[in-house]
Amino acid sequence: PALSLAAICHMHLFMNGWAEASETIRRQAVDLARQALEAAEDDPRVLANAAFVLAQMGEDIGAMIGVVDRALALNPSFARGWFLSGIIRRFAGQNDLAIEHLETSLRLSPRESMGQPLCTLGMAYFLKRQFDEASAKLLLSIQDNSGFPPAYRWLAACYAHMGRLDEAHATVAKLRAITPGA
Repeated sequence: PALSLAAICHMHLFMNGWAEASETIRRQAVDLARQALEAAEDDPRVLANAAFVLAQMGEDIGAMIGVVDRALALNPSFARGWFLSGIIRRFAGQNDLAIEHLETSLRLSPRESMGQPLCTLGMAYFLKRQFDEASAKLLLSIQDNSGFPPAYRWLAACYAHMGRLDEAHATVAKLRAITPGA
């Protein structure tokens, strides 16, 4: 588990631009995730976390789907596994399946923080061009976690696609307020 969590930390350092040697940090994230997979045996947490990191870092998406599916087969009640599978499915362009997996995650863990799963649901609906459903999920995401910038970005894009430009501008203003200097 420590290797997969270290991989996630390195992934966040890379993805958020928090490291000076970003390519080194990216390679370390990949290396740690691969080491975690080698040591994982049948630990669904490790499998799902490593698959998520490797998918995020651009590794073979089909192989990562196979890894996360293995984690879910080992523990079908693993809410975080369903959440990470939803993200990986969205990366793969499988938005219907992403929505299904994210909803399963929310159903299995209703007291979990909903911000990120709802944001990812909003993204999947956006990519399906279902902007009303996307904006509803993104608004709920912001309600749960008002400091999560991606929800504002996707919501502003949603509003723009819907022709609701005043709301898009207002959403961008809120985004700028929570990400000064970004």
